[in-house]
Amino acid sequence: MLGRISIVCFLALLGVPHVTGQTAVQPPPPSDDAISTDRPAVAESSVVVPKGSLQLENGFLFSSGQGQSSFDAPETAVRFGLSATTEVRFSIPDFYRVDVPGSDTYSGFGDAALGLKQQLGPARGFDVSFIVFLSMPTGSRAFSSHGYDPGLQLPWSRKISDNWTAAGQFATYWPTQGDRRDVTGEGTLLMDRQLTKPMDAFIEYAGDFPERGGPRHLLHFGVAFKASPRQQLDVHYGIGLSAAAVNHYIGAGYSFRFQAVRR
Repeated sequence: MLGRISIVCFLALLGVPHVTGQTAVQPPPPSDDAISTDRPAVAESSVVVPKGSLQLENGFLFSSGQGQSSFDAPETAVRFGLSATTEVRFSIPDFYRVDVPGSDTYSGFGDAALGLKQQLGPARGFDVSFIVFLSMPTGSRAFSSHGYDPGLQLPWSRKISDNWTAAGQFATYWPTQGDRRDVTGEGTLLMDRQLTKPMDAFIEYAGDFPERGGPRHLLHFGVAFKASPRQQLDVHYGIGLSAAAVNHYIGAGYSFRFQAVRR
């Protein structure tokens, strides 16, 4: 679930550290919170990044289905903590390469997206957030929707034991297809198991239900390893469970966070 305007907007938010007299600029103190990423699950994270932190999530994906295979990267999402409960989000356009057997190979960039995330929880043991975003037609002819496409997401999570966490997401998207929008609802359910202190694994069901075409059901597995409190490596694999879904995909990623502005 889960590229996109100019990163200049984000750099402008970062500001400049204050210097007094000859005192050297001191780096901002890092957040003690362990990194929490949107990737590699379909469901987004139910919490925001810490205030003043800049988090970059990156990866690549190989997939096949519908008679073709594809590769995309760098899947870069930029997340910046505006406050303890609010973050701004920017998806850098992905580069796609699609191979159709017996036909041509297509490549180009997809669309950019800009969004805002508001954390609503914790409430009664649940972490809940609300995400609104807008995808903009910045991509190449073959990979852009050629429209301004909004989306709403409501990710949630709840710890159910020392090692198990349940999570998921409800979402609605309005992608442009041709000369109209194909309103698409989405639901996901995920179970995460803490294997060791730095490593966890998950299994996830994700379903997309578009206005046109059949539903897309997916079974998704993944492992994430925190190389440090602010760095994460991940690998994941998905299997399509319906005719309209991809046959399968595999991907990997690296995410990191640093304190960009003094809290």
